[in-house]
Amino acid sequence: MKTKSLTFILTFFFQLVSINAFSQKTAVLSSLLDKNTEFIFPQNTDKISKALNVKTVFYEDANEEKYAKWPIKTGLELYCSLGVNNAVNEMFFTISDNKPVVIEGLPFGLIMNKSTLQDSKTRFSKYNAKTKKLDAGSEFPGGSKLVFKKGKHYATLLFDNKNLLKSLGLTTELIDPAAN
Repeated sequence: MKTKSLTFILTFFFQLVSINAFSQKTAVLSSLLDKNTEFIFPQNTDKISKALNVKTVFYEDANEEKYAKWPIKTGLELYCSLGVNNAVNEMFFTISDNKPVVIEGLPFGLIMNKSTLQDSKTRFSKYNAKTKKLDAGSEFPGGSKLVFKKGKHYATLLFDNKNLLKSLGLTTELIDPAAN
């Protein structure tokens, strides 16, 4: 009898943990996206902070370049470099600590940890999307990078070795891989 109740308790516990670990969450970005689910540029840090209901964290790198980030409770983190008067003209979306959480509501209708490389290649083929395999020294070894230009911004999507979306970057110019 004790074995059955212990088994039941352990089963219930692991189901509860897995529901929380893999639950799908929605990013609260809707007021920062246009009708085509594209991120609206330029933005300012105050508007982003208000939309996300999280305080902006300002920081500098070793070269004294200014950056801002917004860590959201869902596990999604937005960060960017800052322009004149803290203008935001680019944005990066990642999941902090590579959590296994699924987050929808991203630009272009993408879903973190659910959108696949193949689906994205098909969806963005009209923008001449280019794919490149990521090497062993990258953040996602064995994964892939998909890059395309839409309007004034380049979109860089990073996928892990299971071909699931892990990162999205929107920039005004392509970043040299040697810079990372």
